[in-house]
Amino acid sequence: MSTYLLIHGAWHGAWCWEKIVPLLESAGHRVITIDLPGHGKDQTPISKVSLAVYTDRVVAAIDELDEEVILVGHSMGGIVVSQAAEYRPNRIKSLVYLTAFLLQNGQNMLVIPPNPNMLVSKDGRTINVAADKARQIFYNSCSDEDATGAVSRLQEQATSPFVTPLSLTQNNFGQVPRYYIEGLRDNAIPIDMQRQMQAASPCKEVFTLDTDHSPFYSTPDQLCNILLNIG
Repeated sequence: MSTYLLIHGAWHGAWCWEKIVPLLESAGHRVITIDLPGHGKDQTPISKVSLAVYTDRVVAAIDELDEEVILVGHSMGGIVVSQAAEYRPNRIKSLVYLTAFLLQNGQNMLVIPPNPNMLVSKDGRTINVAADKARQIFYNSCSDEDATGAVSRLQEQATSPFVTPLSLTQNNFGQVPRYYIEGLRDNAIPIDMQRQMQAASPCKEVFTLDTDHSPFYSTPDQLCNILLNIG
């Protein structure tokens, strides 16, 4: 049995894993999902949201367990799992980047040009996705039902985690095996950008899905099979 800790991306919450959790559990594994601060049901004020509080939440979840975890990060969650691996390298069996930001030490998410449909507030503290563009950006391969349900649950996102550079070392983060799951039809992090990050930070193995930014809805069975192979 493996323990999977699933970390959502920007604007999302733990709800996005709703199709993946039962699939992994039915295969006999333990699955933990959490809302990052300011997301889902978590009531942290957006003014208090930062990469540090994200990372602290993930590290706390790891510390509550008595076994190593397979730590999966989707999209922005990639920077969170990387930073958590820097602090708990001996507690993480492997890192999995699901159509995610795989950055190097000192980089922040602005290494990838922001989508023009992502709108920064006047005070610069938050960023949102244009409501009429969210489906095409995140869920372009999903069913109408899944896309509509997901778009309705998207929340305001703090800008701070996007602009904070990662602090990673080869002795800690660099010792944890990395895997990447890429999406060929991703409109949020285009495939060429995903592959640029993979080239800069080589992974133990790369898996390819012919789908969008959200395989947890568009191809849940295929995604689950990949996660089981990593586990």
